[in-house]
Amino acid sequence: MTTLLTDPSAWLSLATLTVLEVVLGVDNVIFLAILVGRLPPERQRTARLAGLSLAMLTRIALLLSVTWLATLTAPLFSAFGRPFSGRDLVLGAGGLFLLWKSVLEIHASVEGPGEGPRRAAPRAGFAAVIVQIALIDIVFSLDSVFTAVGLVQQVEIMVAAIVIAVVFMMFVAGGISRFIGRHPTIKVLALAFLILIGVALIAEAFEFHIPKGYLYASMAFSLVVELLNTRLRRRPGGGGTGAG
Repeated sequence: MTTLLTDPSAWLSLATLTVLEVVLGVDNVIFLAILVGRLPPERQRTARLAGLSLAMLTRIALLLSVTWLATLTAPLFSAFGRPFSGRDLVLGAGGLFLLWKSVLEIHASVEGPGEGPRRAAPRAGFAAVIVQIALIDIVFSLDSVFTAVGLVQQVEIMVAAIVIAVVFMMFVAGGISRFIGRHPTIKVLALAFLILIGVALIAEAFEFHIPKGYLYASMAFSLVVELLNTRLRRRPGGGGTGAG
């Protein structure tokens, strides 16, 4: 451990892996913000911390189970002319879950509460939100852990990078949640991003790799355009160009 602390290459690996963990955690934070937004305001911070703590513990547990991780890539059965592993099944199921959840949330956002008490948007239960966060954490953690294992060999560096990245996300998750909650169009945009991630996970299950950089770049471009539109609508006389 002392050698790692005095090794410049170890610090470089830690910095690189931490940045990658933060980038790979963007979709996790967005999904967390969407789910937590359905809770009463006084419970949202607790749910965010619990969700991110779960993500950290899941990633560390997977890291410490490298032997078991190796078995996930072993073929279990063949279908559609190709073998499927445990990792493929987890990614495919996670992608389908993201698609299902995102489409439901977009429908609720676009449809609105409607008229009358029957159509009022229900508040989600705390336990239900935590269970959903825990399930999707497993899927997102797989991507993160396989990246960590492929980049560095020292388990200490991997664990340190995960802890630093999650602590950083704990600080920014609240601001992201509030920002998404204040801007309905940004929320729909975030949900559309999660649909893209879900499609990418399903494609990955069929060994069709979609570089995440493309997804993040398209999301960043759409976000910049929407922020410019929001700013334009706030200017005097700018409301005529925006959506009603």
